Amino acid sequence: MATLAIGDVQGCHDQLMRLLERADFDERRDELWFVGDLVNRGPQSAQTVRFAKRLGARQVTVLGNHDLYLLLIAAGIKKPHRSDTYDELLTAPDRDELVDWLRRQKMMHASGGYAMVHAGLLPQWSVEHALALAREVEAALQGPDYREFLANMFGNEPARWSDELAGYDRLRVIVNAMSRMRLVTPEGSMEFRHKAGLDNLPAGYLPWYDVPGRASSGERIIFGHWAALGLLVREDVVCLDSGCVWGRALSALSLEDRQVYQVDCPELEGTAIET
Repeated sequence: MATLAIGDVQGCHDQLMRLLERADFDERRDELWFVGDLVNRGPQSAQTVRFAKRLGARQVTVLGNHDLYLLLIAAGIKKPHRSDTYDELLTAPDRDELVDWLRRQKMMHASGGYAMVHAGLLPQWSVEHALALAREVEAALQGPDYREFLANMFGNEPARWSDELAGYDRLRVIVNAMSRMRLVTPEGSMEFRHKAGLDNLPAGYLPWYDVPGRASSGERIIFGHWAALGLLVREDVVCLDSGCVWGRALSALSLEDRQVYQVDCPELEGTAIET
């Protein structure tokens, strides 16, 4: 059995199929880990979610910011941005089934010596602590009052973690770190505006994975969300968002032997709009 971790697909179903063929993926035997953002900006969000759903126990999906925003739109809480491409899923005959399946996926996953989260972990969080916090958000997403949680889920404050946080402020910090964060201060204050690469970082901020002494150091963490950073493979962290939806590449990592697989996505260049 092989385990493949897949970067941000964002509705690029055809490119995902080419990548799995290149990696010799066998859905009867192998397992896929999706690093989040299954949907949006690409043309085939519904097909992508259907495929992941059909895999059943042979897949693990953690939720990204685009997945969570879809839940807000489907619940009637937000309207799509002009650059969003959710319509294919929102008008599908199996829309409710797909949205409900997505709502029941994880915020974070860990097994086999790896942890996976869409965006990152705050410096104060060990992997074990972060997994417990992720379960809090998952319980809110899957609970009877999930619509109320969705209505309070997004927002930039509080910008840093405290063990004293409670209620929606607590859940919002967890969601922001795990699905939106790229940069933090050494003390753990998050910054959400920077979408570029590692040049010209805002003063005082670092990539979350480079904060000295972070509690999750020593663990192998897979993440995505940062297309401008691109493919990054280190012993301790792996970023698999290589910008397929922007016309660059879709990437996968075999967890057993650390082999990287990629397919180019030039046909998608210029089709997505940054907001």
